Amino acid sequence: MAPRPHILVVNGRKVRQPVFVIGAPHSGADLLARALKQSSGFHITVGQRSVMSVVYAFARSPSIQRGRGEAAATVLRDAFAQAWQVTPHGCMACSQACRDASELNGSGTCIAERDIRRYGDASPDLMYCAEGLVDAFPDARIVQIVRDGRDVVAAMLADAESLAWFKPGVANVDSEFPNPFFGIETASDLAAWPGLSLAGKCAMRWRGSVRTMARLRSSMRPEQLTTLRYEQLIRQPAAAARAVSGFIDADLAAIGVRARGRTGPMTVQSGLPVTTGTMRASHAAASASFPVRYPCSPARARSQVSSTMEAPSMPRRSDRGMVTSTRVSDPARSGTIFARISSSQPSCRASW
Repeated sequence: MAPRPHILVVNGRKVRQPVFVIGAPHSGADLLARALKQSSGFHITVGQRSVMSVVYAFARSPSIQRGRGEAAATVLRDAFAQAWQVTPHGCMACSQACRDASELNGSGTCIAERDIRRYGDASPDLMYCAEGLVDAFPDARIVQIVRDGRDVVAAMLADAESLAWFKPGVANVDSEFPNPFFGIETASDLAAWPGLSLAGKCAMRWRGSVRTMARLRSSMRPEQLTTLRYEQLIRQPAAAARAVSGFIDADLAAIGVRARGRTGPMTVQSGLPVTTGTMRASHAAASASFPVRYPCSPARARSQVSSTMEAPSMPRRSDRGMVTSTRVSDPARSGTIFARISSSQPSCRASW
């Protein structure tokens, strides 16, 4: 007998069609989080402690949730029920990433309780429990963002928080196998891990995230999940906004991006906010493939990656439109890591 649907009520509102943004570290989820938090009626959280404690437990030890779908869904619902609460203390108890996305200074809340119509979360590592999200919220809308691996690795190498996961006391690669969080799926991956440089381990994490998102893409229905490229979002933010608006069936605020080579506050480059009058008609066209170019990371970070590793490529499409391979070299050991998504594993769609 099919389980009864669970209706979650938070702040006196039923949670309907929550929106989740996932991706590898430094893949641009923060840009979409800002746009969603500035969209009317959306209460979006990022990196809330109650959620991340569950996410990292599932991500680093996937065996915990394996075969326990309903239990995992219950744990995730409880975590979000706590994270989405609007309290008198406002956003002071929120994570810094969440406060940055809302551009909130001082006390207060990013949204009034009476204005909430939709909920969501833009913590990228939710990708490791995406199936549990769909079990917890069958009508969820998931947006996954893919970024060129060279830029991801460059950003991770400059981020102490990302590198902290590779410390010997934290990386549980020996006790949990396979370990998608660290990109370890085969015995050869596990054997190579101790000899990898930090750049190589960052590349493994990116590779693992790409494989995970490829499987999600092939296993979920189009109305449940859509995929964006970071390069698409930066170069054509208006088209990306239309694609997301059509997918979530709601007005999305303009996506703010920085002008190339500049630092400082975000500036809106995408024109006027997207409205429901145009989003459905443009959704299919805006979701189509965009040329992959790599202008996104600073040259300095590029040179750091280039001196340490051969830059990994994005998944390539074969003549049949299937992802075939991703290649990363690491000087800490001989040989090359080949990540192959072949016919024995779920393939991506040609729109990647």
